[in-house]
Amino acid sequence: MTDYRHLRIDLEPCTETATDLLAAFLADAGYESFVPDDTGLSAYIAADLYDPNAVTEILDGFPVQAVVDVHDELVPGQDWNEEWEKNYFKPIIVGGECVIHSTFHTDVPTARYDIVIDPKMAFGTGHHATTSLMIEYILSLPLQGADVVDMGTGTGILAILCSMTGARRAVGIEIDPDAADNAREHLMLNNRSNVVVLTGDASLLPSQAPADLFMANINRNIVLADIELYAKALKSGGHMLLSGFYEQDVPMIQAAAKPLGLVVADSRTRDNWCALHLRKA
Repeated sequence: MTDYRHLRIDLEPCTETATDLLAAFLADAGYESFVPDDTGLSAYIAADLYDPNAVTEILDGFPVQAVVDVHDELVPGQDWNEEWEKNYFKPIIVGGECVIHSTFHTDVPTARYDIVIDPKMAFGTGHHATTSLMIEYILSLPLQGADVVDMGTGTGILAILCSMTGARRAVGIEIDPDAADNAREHLMLNNRSNVVVLTGDASLLPSQAPADLFMANINRNIVLADIELYAKALKSGGHMLLSGFYEQDVPMIQAAAKPLGLVVADSRTRDNWCALHLRKA
């Protein structure tokens, strides 16, 4: 199991904008999971990728005025579940139709779609704005019989929901082997036999059949680097959902998407995070 480094950053004053910005900057530096709270942010990165100098550079250039306190600790792989239970998320209903909860929750609301998530190192419990925006888009799309690709699947939550809403088949691709294993556990927890999770990056896309719906909830830099592969993995007339970036990043993504025949049909924002719905001409 992969060992992780837990980076704790406390801010005074602490605002949602400040923790969102920190998460975005740390995601660009390779951090995978984030737990914001009233006093700051916990962030996690594979131990062998941890670079204290990168953290110093981020904080030196941080645009929000605050008193910052930083410390870090090693989280052995076998302790990851304990770490998540220490910070465990509450059940959440997204879009009025999808409830997301863990196996250790006892008071779970009822909704049309019930998804069980026991996250370890994988991003995607529905609480972050980008995940909830993607879920809302999925709930609005006609997916009966659709083929779906979910790039950077994390916990697998988006692919699982697509399966529940009628997709014929969904493929999740995840670069981190431990996160991919976690997603596969969620397929079993949610009885999703028509979803598969592959371990790898966007180089796997040419081997997949073109999708009716392509999704990527990944940071801006990865989206910009791989969007040509994303476009090739989508059928003509297909839908693409992108998130993981800020509203101010949208012009860059639109500029990269337009030459590939991808046109923005709709956009949604929450807490300055943005999700785009594109169609392929």
